[in-house]
Amino acid sequence: MKFSRRTLVLLCTGASLTIASHAADRAVYMPKQGLGEGKKVVLLSGDEEYRSEEALPQLGKILSQRHGFHCTVLFSINPATGEIDPKTTNNEPGLETLDEADLCIMSLRFRNWPDAQMKHFVDYYLAGKPFIALRTSTHAFAYPAESTSPYAKYGWQSKVWPGGFGKQVLGETWVAHHGAHKKEATRGIIEASAKDHPVLRGVEDIFGTTDVYTANPPADARILVRGQVLSGMLPSDPPVAGKKNDPVQPIVWIREPQNENGKTNRVLTTTMGAATDLESEGLRRLLVNAALWGVGLESKIPAKTDVTLVGDYKPSMYGFDGAVRGVKPEAHALRGD
Repeated sequence: MKFSRRTLVLLCTGASLTIASHAADRAVYMPKQGLGEGKKVVLLSGDEEYRSEEALPQLGKILSQRHGFHCTVLFSINPATGEIDPKTTNNEPGLETLDEADLCIMSLRFRNWPDAQMKHFVDYYLAGKPFIALRTSTHAFAYPAESTSPYAKYGWQSKVWPGGFGKQVLGETWVAHHGAHKKEATRGIIEASAKDHPVLRGVEDIFGTTDVYTANPPADARILVRGQVLSGMLPSDPPVAGKKNDPVQPIVWIREPQNENGKTNRVLTTTMGAATDLESEGLRRLLVNAALWGVGLESKIPAKTDVTLVGDYKPSMYGFDGAVRGVKPEAHALRGD
């Protein structure tokens, strides 16, 4: 079949538009060489407070450009505008990428996705694949009491599966702020009995501006880091005196629960994880190490993984109604970094 030059141009233009449209709702980072070569990571952003829409693109860039992972970042998308909108709790396009993912990194809060989207998340979980869960992911999903969704039990207030996905899989659901919100920052203290764990290799000086959460992981969880409540918002501030640091709350733990399909999921949960927390080199290194551990590469974690930021990273302070408006996923593309 022969085509005129004009027709070929139109066909090529159409193909280009199709590709652009397919990728317009996500950020995809093609990998450079590294330990994670051949592994696919899907990062799920969707919270109204802690700026996961800023943190996860940077984490995806580090994992892809420094460590060879193929990374796809998904967002809560306003379907009317195509813009990133953390308040759109019922639309996370691209979740089908989980079908072929080797690792899921989630930073979610009170999501209520359509069943067709949620099914991909549940199938990933039931396949026994690993999770790294940040901050409010302990209460990632919220379903109304009258919900007839087959996935309603994943909601944080579930009575059928008490505490939902957060409690049953990650090891905790929403409990309370332990440190004073926006007044008392967090210093990470490595658990002495876990200091030789590969996730902690080369990790030091963990600090975050987010406050410590109350957390009581189950007995099968191994605590890696505890969170010392500081008296202010600076790394140099001393610990708060008194009961807030007695006992010191767990802020990073791992577990390997067996799901209802008889498969075991490797899970690392941290109650840190705001976009501002990612300014901490120690936390970034812990998360990169966790990614390598999650996909079974813990024996290859180097003495000090490269966690150099990719491009400019100037995260917004966390808080409700603080999301930068008018941003589309394409704004997070790599631009010669």
